[in-house]
Amino acid sequence: LDNMWKRYARLAQATRDGVAALGLEVFAQTPADSLTAVKVPESIDGLKFVKHLLDPYGIKVAGGQAHLKGKIFRIAHLGHFDIFDVVTVVSALEMTLADFGWEFEHGAGVSAVQRYLMNEK
Repeated sequence: LDNMWKRYARLAQATRDGVAALGLEVFAQTPADSLTAVKVPESIDGLKFVKHLLDPYGIKVAGGQAHLKGKIFRIAHLGHFDIFDVVTVVSALEMTLADFGWEFEHGAGVSAVQRYLMNEK
């Protein structure tokens, strides 16, 4: 069990490093390692953003619920989720953000994920 929780913590931190490198903000001040909730930039329609991750990129994330609908999206880290899933999700975030006109250094998110994972073996 300890190894399982360490793996989830590693995946969560890698995801959060990637998200931060793209100029996005994690929603929770002290997030759990089971998922990462990310604030959608105010200039982007959060419902369209989540839909655009799925089609055309094939990445399914959960949107916000109730008063957070359209304001956040959630990336899970539990179950059959591994380091390359983090790389893939952050890569799709980069492509989707670019499609929506968000300004960031292309490759910064994926690079941050890889740096963290390579140093935290």
